[in-house]
Amino acid sequence: MKRPKPPALPSATDYELLADFRYALRKFAAFSENAAAGLDLMPQQHQALLAIKGSRAGAPARRGLYVGEIAERLLVRPHTAAELVNRLERLDLVRREADPEDGRRVQVVLTGKAERILESLSASHLEELRAMRPLLTRLLTRIDDDTPEH
Repeated sequence: MKRPKPPALPSATDYELLADFRYALRKFAAFSENAAAGLDLMPQQHQALLAIKGSRAGAPARRGLYVGEIAERLLVRPHTAAELVNRLERLDLVRREADPEDGRRVQVVLTGKAERILESLSASHLEELRAMRPLLTRLLTRIDDDTPEH
């Protein structure tokens, strides 16, 4: 059996690219955490609300997500997601509803309050991404550059 060729060792330019990319990601994450905190939300709560709102493309007839799907989207264990949903429910940001297609299952859906908060947060996040576009474009262009510098 033929062994796959090992990846080329990173060049100085590769390290610079990775460092710049990680910095851009961290800057956006810090912006996001501060924006959520400004509305009395923990970052994970914001992430859960966004997951519920934006992750239904595969099931457009559904209004929400199951707890297991929230866990998957947030990269946490199901019991952690269940506790997060409990906290969001106490804050009147989500509610549990029986799945209309399978009454044995429960969907987590956003409340009107959550919709308003998420709309505000998402608008500011999109603005921040637009401001970061030149940097991200440069970084992605450098990744696509086929000229190895080794």
